Amino acid sequence: MDVLGHLAFGFSVVLTLSNLGYCFLGVLVGTLVGVLPGLGPAATIALLLPSTLHLNHTSAVIMLAGVFYGAMYGGSTTSILVNLPGEAASVITCLDGHQMALQGRAGPALGIAAFGSFISGTLSVVALMIGSTLLSKVALRFGPPEYTSLIFLSFSILIYLSSGSTLKATIMAIVGIFLGSIGQDLITGDARFSYGSLTLLDGVGLVPVAMGTFGIAEVLENLESEARKGSVLHTKFKNLLPTLQDWKDSIGPIIRGTLIGFFVGILPGGGSVVSSFASYAVEKRLSKHPERFGKGAIQGVAGPESANNSAVAANFIPLVSLGIPANIVMALILGALMIHGIRPGPLFIQDNPDLFWGVVASMYVGNVMLLILNLPLIGVWVRFLSIPYRILFPLILLFCLIGVYSLNNNIWEVVIMVIFGVVGYLMRKFRYEAAPFVFALVLSPIMENNLRQSLLMSEGDFSIFFTRPLSCSLMIVGGILFSLPIFPWMRRKQM
Repeated sequence: MDVLGHLAFGFSVVLTLSNLGYCFLGVLVGTLVGVLPGLGPAATIALLLPSTLHLNHTSAVIMLAGVFYGAMYGGSTTSILVNLPGEAASVITCLDGHQMALQGRAGPALGIAAFGSFISGTLSVVALMIGSTLLSKVALRFGPPEYTSLIFLSFSILIYLSSGSTLKATIMAIVGIFLGSIGQDLITGDARFSYGSLTLLDGVGLVPVAMGTFGIAEVLENLESEARKGSVLHTKFKNLLPTLQDWKDSIGPIIRGTLIGFFVGILPGGGSVVSSFASYAVEKRLSKHPERFGKGAIQGVAGPESANNSAVAANFIPLVSLGIPANIVMALILGALMIHGIRPGPLFIQDNPDLFWGVVASMYVGNVMLLILNLPLIGVWVRFLSIPYRILFPLILLFCLIGVYSLNNNIWEVVIMVIFGVVGYLMRKFRYEAAPFVFALVLSPIMENNLRQSLLMSEGDFSIFFTRPLSCSLMIVGGILFSLPIFPWMRRKQM
């Protein structure tokens, strides 16, 4: 009954005119971001961070969360109709979704993607309510050593799961940690690496770095890319409601995709991309006709689309319960909370019930909005695919410049954004991932604070991380994951 009472309180928060408006704005922008290849939720949330300064914290997170799960819905549209994923998590949907469209079944493919996303999104929000409350109670046992070890484990998982070189991911994490240390010392107040600059004395801001690394770099990369010019499949969108046979084939993948997405999404480093690929692999393995996958199997659309939406809700559990973001989008939302002076952790739900339960309730409302937006308005979303990038990208640049300057009316923050835009572009060219970099930048002050508190508790003895059982377990797991990629490299070198 307590959960139902809290949920009713959450609906009283979100069903105000302003919060409903921000929820609708978030899912609308998220759908557009998903439909238009080239941005993605991380870049969009980075661009929207300046606007959250003028909102209350609840409205800000409701809007940013809407962008995140809205992009999961919209990404399937371009995957099915254009064979270009609007969002990275929808890459796997191209395989069977576009084949269904070529066979004249674009309607059922789009319909099952929307319904599967709605069902998994709703079920995962129920699990979010239960899981966050339970994990918060466990997290009350965490002290500074446990938090230090948990952040080390998060870094290890993120580096281990990186799609590129482990060495490059580690370098990016180290650079992010260094940038996070610039500014005033957290304990003594001494200036570090500021070189007399008042801007750097306050630290390297997350907003200009994120907007440069994701927004500016995205524009620069796409200016030289001709591959994104796909042709829209011209077809009449009829029979959007899946048939009974479609539902029979899809209900199992939807349930399994929801479970896979939720459990993968809880893990640090886990996210929509990993969960969608895992769901596709499971469905192909369980299918009696695996040869149909890649040739228009509706299970190949239903499972991954359910998994990537389920992972979104699961990503919030470690953030609100432990204060640890599961992926780069959660790191940006953590940054938005910190801008408003809110630090997630074990007491987050107790101290900010309006924020937590308001966001949870907004996910129910947002899922309904997305179902309404996606099915009847598919023809409208397709029209946005014809927007020339020569018009879209200058608008993104203008938005970046205005957004960063409006933070503190500081031209040097604009300079920082431009510098990291060029750096972000070079990172993409040389295949250095941005996720470990920004992830480390956000978590660096939190890790340093807990590390130094731990050493103060132990009078400088590092064994405190191994004499406490929970901290020791996290350290060992993190060390194993961090070391695993090294052994194959050592074996190849010996050969």
